[in-house]
Amino acid sequence: MAVPMLSSLLLPVLALIAITPEPIAFHLGPIPVFWYGICYAVGIAATYTVITREANRRGLDARLVDNGIIIVAAAALAGGRAYHVIDQWALYQDNLLKIVMPPYTGLGVYGGIVTGVIAAFVIVRRWRQPFWKWADVIAPGIFVMQAIGRWGNFFNQELYGPPTNLPWGIAVDCAHRISDHGTAQWPCPQFPAETTAFQPLFLYESVSGLIGAAVLLMLARRIGPRMRPGDLFLIWGMWYAAVRFGLETFRQDNWTLGGIPTAMVISTAVFVAAGVVLVYRHRPGSTTETWGEPPVQDAAAAGDEGDYYDDDDDDAPADGDGQPNTAG
Repeated sequence: MAVPMLSSLLLPVLALIAITPEPIAFHLGPIPVFWYGICYAVGIAATYTVITREANRRGLDARLVDNGIIIVAAAALAGGRAYHVIDQWALYQDNLLKIVMPPYTGLGVYGGIVTGVIAAFVIVRRWRQPFWKWADVIAPGIFVMQAIGRWGNFFNQELYGPPTNLPWGIAVDCAHRISDHGTAQWPCPQFPAETTAFQPLFLYESVSGLIGAAVLLMLARRIGPRMRPGDLFLIWGMWYAAVRFGLETFRQDNWTLGGIPTAMVISTAVFVAAGVVLVYRHRPGSTTETWGEPPVQDAAAAGDEGDYYDDDDDDAPADGDGQPNTAG
């Protein structure tokens, strides 16, 4: 009984994914507004909410997010676009204006991660803030951004895998049956649009982001005081690298290095590096400071967050140098 009931609940949702959407949401006069941009904007807004709440809860100055998130988001956008253009150079080499003019057809996550992390590092160092603590606060927000932003790929009919018989397969119209590097794949004469569904890789990343954000936020509340600053960020790096490595096995005509998909090479390096650093910082006898209990907050300002911890500890969490953090 459970399986038929589950199917009846899922079918209305899956039917929505069976459509082939238009990339343009609406027009402001002659200016088209694309769903991809809307998803990116909504993702930034949700990320801002998560980061500011976590910063307040853990004793950091959340006001810094107001300026920093715009700089980091712009850097991540530029890096993500650069990675995508390099990856799919064949689509842009004959018309360079397509790089900066809409409609945009994708961002490379690893490019955005690199430039976003660099920008964040420069900002927190300039503002004399603890980088690893801010990295932990930002990590759940990155997952949220991924979960929402990936739906922009759905509206662009991109980031899908090979044909599948799974009930959550998505439809892709004939005009979008193009590989990452501009070559035709799965042509409609052999794979009719009416009967062919494809692996929704964007959906897998989105779901992974939702679960990942929930796990990191749970860890921050359950064992956060005992964790080293940077642990959540390193877990995020390992999580995303593992998911991305797995999803690359579904993709064809990838950007490769030595015959190996570039994203797989990067994912392996990120997973190993983050894992080694995480284990090293938790080695026996490590002197790396823990987060410690978050500072007591005024109930009116903290809202529901004030219920997660006892009110016995009035000490601010220690920075990496062992001194109380007075920024918040």
